[in-house]
Amino acid sequence: MDLLSLRYFREVARREHISRAAAELRVAQPSVSRTIARLEAELGVPLFDRQGRTIRLNPHGAAFLTRVERALDELDDARREAADAAGLDDGSVAVAAETLLPLTELLAAFRAAHPGVTVRCFQSTPEVMRDQLRAREVDFCFASQPLSGPGLGAVRLLHEEVLLAVPAGHPLAGRGRLTLAEAAEEPFITTRTGHWQRALLERLFTAIGRRPVISCEGDEPGATHFLIAAGLGIGLMPSLARADLSGTPLAWLHLDTPECVRTLSLVRREDSYLSTAAARFRDMAVAHFTERAQRTIPAGELGTGGQARRRGRSDRCS
Repeated sequence: MDLLSLRYFREVARREHISRAAAELRVAQPSVSRTIARLEAELGVPLFDRQGRTIRLNPHGAAFLTRVERALDELDDARREAADAAGLDDGSVAVAAETLLPLTELLAAFRAAHPGVTVRCFQSTPEVMRDQLRAREVDFCFASQPLSGPGLGAVRLLHEEVLLAVPAGHPLAGRGRLTLAEAAEEPFITTRTGHWQRALLERLFTAIGRRPVISCEGDEPGATHFLIAAGLGIGLMPSLARADLSGTPLAWLHLDTPECVRTLSLVRREDSYLSTAAARFRDMAVAHFTERAQRTIPAGELGTGGQARRRGRSDRCS
């Protein structure tokens, strides 16, 4: 039983598909099949239930996978820790978020400060983020809704009001504040189920016993303001985004409910080794969003081109 066999098994167990595992491992499918067969022979029990070309991890395999993942994760952490201590490389950082557009300024600053660090980015739904953290495919996830799971810890980057954005010429554009019921018949532009904007929209409408009228939904939250400005509907937007959209023909309104907020958190596996590169990225992310959240504009009418007051705080966790 060698490390290569265990890595092959882990990939097959995660995907429950020999061909896909082989493609991910960049090896020939027969090699993976033979390795799994040898491993089962050595253990004396089958690890998968097979029916034709379909394989499913059985109870023996599930129990073995738990131990294998723990062992390989410890070895990967040991390798990273040794490389850190010896200064053999500058390290790497992998991050995931529902949309990458709000991270461009942070990522550019980090690359400028640490040009030798390899940075990888993924656009992922919360469900995929959980899998990526479990598989250690990413170091951090920027999450706008809770990510629960064993060993996960979070740093709160900001807590902010979510505003209602409408086209500049919309009949509601002159309002500074309104109830959701007053806008309930309007067509909403939002994301697909699973994204935080959709979850918040449905939660707010459930509270008033209504269902939203959705005119457009998609997988790119960063496109919402373009569609609103084009007059296709109205939508929920984080107040942090307003500073970046000052030239966009939108009006911004407060919804008269304390529940129209979001919390942005930086989530990681606390049972994994925090490399020097990852620790520096965490510290820079906390500083970046704390500074952005603390930019306070004098209060006044929102309307077109107004500014919202933002609140933020960061709780450091190691």
